[in-house]
Amino acid sequence: MTPADLRDLVEYNYWARDRVLRAASALAPDQLTRQVGGSFGSVLGTLVHIYSAEWIWHSRWTGVSPTAAIPADRFADLAGLVEAWHEVEGHVRTFVERLADEETKRQIDYRLLNGTPGRASFQHMLQHLVNHGSYHRGQVTTQLRLLGASPPQSTDLIAYLRERAALLK
Repeated sequence: MTPADLRDLVEYNYWARDRVLRAASALAPDQLTRQVGGSFGSVLGTLVHIYSAEWIWHSRWTGVSPTAAIPADRFADLAGLVEAWHEVEGHVRTFVERLADEETKRQIDYRLLNGTPGRASFQHMLQHLVNHGSYHRGQVTTQLRLLGASPPQSTDLIAYLRERAALLK
């Protein structure tokens, strides 16, 4: 993948995230933290998990391997999470913007949260970050429906590509 391809994936990732955050913002505070199932129990818990994973992967790209994920209770509300997430988004975007062609395939050594060594190319790490977010955004969509809330607009990659193409006309 080229740096431009990776920038497109980052753009898609935050476009889809923002659609889910808009849908989640319609929830009452008690709905946001209500345990409705899924991997991380609540809408807020699942969103914090996605944010935490992005923070972890960015940290690994810069040579730091965190030993723990960010706990779900770090954020009392969606506004606090959104503020922190925008900061990480800025770091991710800056990192990807600065990539040269040869750096996309660069192998990065890191440690998993449990200390096990890992190694992957930057492009595979970024593809994983986006895919991971897609998986859990799907869970948030189900959680929103279980709470009787409206799901987000489509977060499919093809929907993003169609919207972008229409804007470029």
